[in-house]
Amino acid sequence: MAKKKEYSLKVRVLIGAALLLLAVLSVWAGIYIRDGKMSNFRGDFILFISDTTTADGLMARFRRDTLCKSAGSLERAFKREDMEHQIRVGRYEIKKEFSSIEFVRIIKRGWQKPCRLTLSGTLRSKGAVAAKIASQMMVDSAQIAVALNDDAFLAQFGFDSRNVYSMILPDTYEMYWNASVYEIFKRFYEEYERFWNENRRAAAEAQRLTPLEVSILASIVAGETNRNDEYPYVARVYLNRLNRNMKLQACPTICFLYDYKIRRVLKSHLKVDSPYNTYMYAGLPPGPICVPPKASIEAVLHPASGNYLYFSANPAFDGTNRFASSYAEHQQMAKEYHKAISERQKAEL
Repeated sequence: MAKKKEYSLKVRVLIGAALLLLAVLSVWAGIYIRDGKMSNFRGDFILFISDTTTADGLMARFRRDTLCKSAGSLERAFKREDMEHQIRVGRYEIKKEFSSIEFVRIIKRGWQKPCRLTLSGTLRSKGAVAAKIASQMMVDSAQIAVALNDDAFLAQFGFDSRNVYSMILPDTYEMYWNASVYEIFKRFYEEYERFWNENRRAAAEAQRLTPLEVSILASIVAGETNRNDEYPYVARVYLNRLNRNMKLQACPTICFLYDYKIRRVLKSHLKVDSPYNTYMYAGLPPGPICVPPKASIEAVLHPASGNYLYFSANPAFDGTNRFASSYAEHQQMAKEYHKAISERQKAEL
C-alpha cells in the first residue's frame, strides 16, 4: 500500500513537472513568436537615429508616439541584443510587418536605406546650397558652408571655392542620410564626372570652351531668363560676344557682386572693380555666379544659330526677350520696351 502511494506521488510529481515544463515552453514559444515572428508596428515610417540617440530615448519615443503594438516586446528585444551601446546612426525605413527582433537587428547592424538628396530650384549662394543639403541630410549647414569655402578640401576634387558651383549639378543623389561632408562632395564629383562624358566634352571643345567655362557661361545664361526655351538664344548672344572679344556686359554678374540684393542694375553699380564685373573686364568671370541648371549647360553646348549680339525684354511683358544682331536693332527694341513701360505707368495713374 505504501509502495502504491509512493508510486502515485512520483507519477504526480512527474506529471506536474511535465506540465510546468510545458507551461514554460509555451510561454517561451509565445515570447519567441511574439518578438521574432509577429508584426509589432502600427505602420510604415522613417526612423532617423543621430549620434545623440540612446536606447532609452528611443524606447521612450516609441511609447510616447505609440509606434509599436507592444512596448514590452520591443524592450525584450533591446535587452536580448544588448542595444544600450549598439545603436547605429542612420536613416531606416521601418515596415509595418517587422517584428521586434527584425527592427532591433536592422538598427544594430546599420542596415540603412539610401535617402534621396535633391538639389533643385534657384541656388545662387553658398548659404542656399548648404541649407538645401542640410535640410535633407544629417550634416549641419555650417559644415557644408565651411567645405564650400575650403580650397584645400575642394582641391581633392580638382575645384576651389570660386568654381565649386561647377561641380554641383542640380539632380537627385542617392546616399546614406548620415554621409559625411567628404562623402557628399565625393558623390557630387562622381556625378560631375559622369555628366561630363566624351560627347559633352567634345561639344564644349566645339564652342572653344572647357567644361568649367561652359558652367560659368551657363550660370550667366540662367541668370538672364527663367525660360528654358530662351536659354539657347541667350547662350548664342554671349558666345558671339566672346568670339568677337566683346565684353559680356551681363547684368547677373553685377547682381552676384551685390549678393543678388539689387533689383535693377544702375550705372553706379558698374563701377565696382572686380573680375566678376563683365562691364569692366572682357571674357568670363573666374567662376559660376550660381549653380547652373543642366538645361542652361546644354544650351551653351548646343546654342541656337544666329548672329545675335543683344537682347531686350519684350514690350508685351510676357517674360520673353527679343534678340537682335545689330546695335541699331537693339536700340529700337529697347525704345519700344521703354515706351511700353511709360504707357503702362500712365494707365496705372
